[in-house]
Amino acid sequence: MNVIKCRFCGTTLKYSFADLGMSPFANSYIEQESLQAMEPFYPLHVYVCENCYLVQLLEFQSPEKIFSDYAYFSSYSKSWLNHARSYVQLMIERFGFTTDSHVVEIASNDGYLLQYFKQKGISVLGVEPAHNVAQVAKAAGIPTIVKFFGVATARELVMAGNQADLLTGNNVLAHVPDLNDFVEGMKIVLKPSGVITMEFPHLMRLIESNQFDTIYHEHFSYFSLITVEKVFNAHGLTLFDVEELSTHGGSLRIYARHAEDTSQPINKRISELRDREKSAGLDNLDYYLSFADRVKKTKRNILDFLIKVKREKKTIVGYGAPAKGNTLLNYCGAGADFIDYTVDRNPHKQGHYLPGSHIPVYSPDKIKETKPDYLLILPWNLKEEIIEQMSYVRDWGCKFLLLIPRVEVIV
Repeated sequence: MNVIKCRFCGTTLKYSFADLGMSPFANSYIEQESLQAMEPFYPLHVYVCENCYLVQLLEFQSPEKIFSDYAYFSSYSKSWLNHARSYVQLMIERFGFTTDSHVVEIASNDGYLLQYFKQKGISVLGVEPAHNVAQVAKAAGIPTIVKFFGVATARELVMAGNQADLLTGNNVLAHVPDLNDFVEGMKIVLKPSGVITMEFPHLMRLIESNQFDTIYHEHFSYFSLITVEKVFNAHGLTLFDVEELSTHGGSLRIYARHAEDTSQPINKRISELRDREKSAGLDNLDYYLSFADRVKKTKRNILDFLIKVKREKKTIVGYGAPAKGNTLLNYCGAGADFIDYTVDRNPHKQGHYLPGSHIPVYSPDKIKETKPDYLLILPWNLKEEIIEQMSYVRDWGCKFLLLIPRVEVIV
């Protein structure tokens, strides 16, 4: 058996957090002509490090393979755009960024966030590895370089005069297999008095709310404050504040600065959340080891419900084609025998099939044609937005369905 090492501290990984079986890459949507071709599946087995408590997946495919052509575009979510706009206003008010400041975003996607800094006359630069997504940002006038971020890219940015007053990244920290290289790169590109903000799903919320569907191969790591603080400290970066957000089922926004920069005092929210995590058990291995049984129980409950609905000859269709939905459907073995089809506003997903389950993806207009009995909301983190958007399905008695954190029918 191969020895598996923690990607942060190098400790041998011996303890399983959750084993979700074999699964394809969650964003590898399939074209019609490829439906009969062999589809690669990989173990979706998550481990926890007994030393630093980093929850992590093995790397089965390089980031270059996963992210160079990407199907996720941030601008298709109205609520996420509102989140980005609010963030920009908050950063300007709190730290006084002006037209003399420079903002760098790592994994800047289609320019969804940087556009709001640009509208304020602030200099911006996006670093985005996916060529297809970066082109959309460039077409919108957002300066973007197509590269993966790490020490090498950070040094190139410094040489080009692109050190950051604000270095930001949303939902990118989890996507990094070489975690130490990435965080060291942030240290390099940050100006002496600069600020880093990073947002990522909060591991404590994942465990509390049974969000096992947010585990997929593109997410290499899952962070608590306790662990992420250790990672940043190891690279000369100090966390001076943290916010708990509702996005993605519960996220953290951490604020960091150079350890030697004392201009930003450490907010008491850091110690308060650290203490709450410890009280919950996030510094105790047993807390992590109890998660697997809850996941198995949830799978059985989901299948019980789906089988009952199909026996009643009711129809279920999905809303959304998110990566988390693909983890859920593949782990539960729920394909087109349970879910007739799903819909997505993203035209880059329409006309394709979900990986593994091979459920077809259509435009939302399809729902009016077939009038299903249940509309399964796969991106449950956007449920309020989707229920409001799709409220007309109630006209024919259709009910909204959620499967995470538990089976829930909303009339």
